[in-house]
Amino acid sequence: MTTDATAPETATDSSTASTTDSTTVEFRHEPALSRYTLELAGDTVGFADYEIAGEEVLFTHVEVDPTHRGEGLASILVEQALDDVRTQTTLTVVPVCPYVVRWIDLHAEYQDLLTRGQ
Repeated sequence: MTTDATAPETATDSSTASTTDSTTVEFRHEPALSRYTLELAGDTVGFADYEIAGEEVLFTHVEVDPTHRGEGLASILVEQALDDVRTQTTLTVVPVCPYVVRWIDLHAEYQDLLTRGQ
């Protein structure tokens, strides 16, 4: 994996919080791990791995703890990760993970990320 000045975030982790079903979910970007994570009550309940390849960010894997599936956490995770890529970089998104492919197919407002910079 190579990194460049347009990689999502650089030196420090970033996080945002949202609320779902009266529980605060914290979204984090962990650039050193090439990963976005979701935390619930201090525990990591989901992650999205990515790789940077030139001017592209490849989303390779999304996973949510089986005990939290069906709560919409994977959708929150992918949306927040794509929002971060949109606002922090000029990278083109390449969805490798089938979940990310389907999610972008269902959310037309994110499809421009697939072709930007080309």
